Amino acid sequence: MPGGGGSGRMGRSFLTEEEKANRPKVTGKLLRRVLSYLLPYWKQMFLVFMAIAVSSVFSLTPSVLTGRIIDEGLIGRDFRALVTLIVLSLAVTLGANLIGVLESYLNSWIAQHITYDMRNTMYAHLQKMPQSFFTSHKQGDIITRMTSDISGVQQVVSGTLASILSNSITLIVALAAMYQKNWMLATLGVLIVPLFIIPTRSAGKTRWSLTREAQECGDEINGILNETLSVSGQLLVKLFCREEAEYARYEVVNGRMVRLNIREGMAGRWFRVALSTFASIGPMLLYLAGGLLIMRGDQSVTVGDITVFVALLGKMYGPVNQLLNIQVDWIRSMAMFTRIFEYLDMPVEIQNRPDAITPAAAEGRVTFDHVCFSYSPERQILKDLSFTLEPGRSIAIVGPSGSGKSTMVHLIPRLYDVSSGCVSFDGVDVRALDLGYLRRNIGIVSQETYLFNGTIRDNLLYARPDASEAQLEEACRTANIWDFIASQEKGLDTMVGNRGLKLSGGEKQRISIARVLLKDPALLIFDEATSALDSISERKIQDAIDPLIDSRTSILIAHRLSTILAADEILVVKDGQIVERGTHKELVGAGGVYTELYETQFRIGKSR
Repeated sequence: MPGGGGSGRMGRSFLTEEEKANRPKVTGKLLRRVLSYLLPYWKQMFLVFMAIAVSSVFSLTPSVLTGRIIDEGLIGRDFRALVTLIVLSLAVTLGANLIGVLESYLNSWIAQHITYDMRNTMYAHLQKMPQSFFTSHKQGDIITRMTSDISGVQQVVSGTLASILSNSITLIVALAAMYQKNWMLATLGVLIVPLFIIPTRSAGKTRWSLTREAQECGDEINGILNETLSVSGQLLVKLFCREEAEYARYEVVNGRMVRLNIREGMAGRWFRVALSTFASIGPMLLYLAGGLLIMRGDQSVTVGDITVFVALLGKMYGPVNQLLNIQVDWIRSMAMFTRIFEYLDMPVEIQNRPDAITPAAAEGRVTFDHVCFSYSPERQILKDLSFTLEPGRSIAIVGPSGSGKSTMVHLIPRLYDVSSGCVSFDGVDVRALDLGYLRRNIGIVSQETYLFNGTIRDNLLYARPDASEAQLEEACRTANIWDFIASQEKGLDTMVGNRGLKLSGGEKQRISIARVLLKDPALLIFDEATSALDSISERKIQDAIDPLIDSRTSILIAHRLSTILAADEILVVKDGQIVERGTHKELVGAGGVYTELYETQFRIGKSR
């Protein structure tokens, strides 16, 4: 029946207001860039286009042969012609289907390889982006560009481009066959086609509107479920006796979802009624007009011809409807490419110089020489910082929250680059050093420990994939975590859970220290490694840190006195500047920022 080809596209038959507002500007440069991803596979694409052309012609041939079957075989009572035409029609249909399988395979192969190339390019590019990119962009948006947007390219290659060619050829061949038979009936057929399109587009808008409302309602339901059925959410509901209130809230939204689903189902039903009615009107009009011509003695029209016209009319509806919607698919496709290219065009701000230096060995000397840094021109974070950390020595950096302590240490491994001044590592500007060399020789233990969802062994080997069992055990003993690991049934093969949720904060932190030790860096940085822990966990980590500070070049950012006292020198930072420096004994009685911190924060830490 005509119309079957269009119903599956109703939800895509028009642009939303948001899509209209964000419609991309299609330029020659954009099109050339899109084509650059297709060109490596031009041979395969040529085969696809040839397959589509042949398949489109073959798929219309049985409709044309139907007229001859009726006129020559049935009305003409020619059994041989009847059998021959039927076998030919079946053979052409089989050929069209087989070519269609080949076309689908090639289409899928090309689409998959193009998205494979794009994913690799995007992932490699994102890996090179500076840390500021990941702190300023939503993680969900980054993942969407990597997954949904690039996956949408498959539809562009295997759907939109193939649809344009297939539908155009089908329409041209159908029109040529109809006009070759009879121009009056062909013109009538062309005028009838819009009768099928009008209900499709109208019903598509209605159903899309209802579907969008249902999706929003579904999002609200999911939000309620995520909030109230999670571990933390359920605890809150029970403690505040909100079970009945939450049930009432869920019941209201659930009822709204039911009503929307019923309306959406009925909208589709009315669409099918309208489409079925118009689908019947078209053939009837052709039968009426053809019948009048035959009855008036027009020898150019036969019963078989009228049957062919009705069949070809049905074949025309899908291509016309889809070609009218190609603009929508085209705009959506260009929007996806624009979003992908927007990320790929972001400059890689931190990368190796062509003449990057890779020294033979590292000592860990760090020098800040009049360093200034800002995330944006409006707000300067660090202002004219200068100090030197000699190999084997340790520095503690203290100061109020937001004073720029973590930013300082992130400049050393070039997670960010200075705005002015210079950060040197072993006397060489870090911007002149090979990035791999620099980062291999710097180990950072941060406050927010991140463990991958795997075993303890997996997380340790991330730092050094070729580490032996003896080296793993030594690192764990040094980090004061081996006794815990040995007490587990599976030892190093114990699963840590998503983000390490099966472990306590102290256990995760000590595993993080062991991981950094396996890296064996020349410089160790502890960025408030004990700030979020209880006293017992802090003591265990401090017992692991203390000997490391004595034997390695270290920087400690801390808010507890026990950590600070182990350092050779203390830098006091406020508003991005070093306002005081010296030992604890020198600073505590000076009456400055350190004294204030000691009285309000460090002394509390000591009492704990």
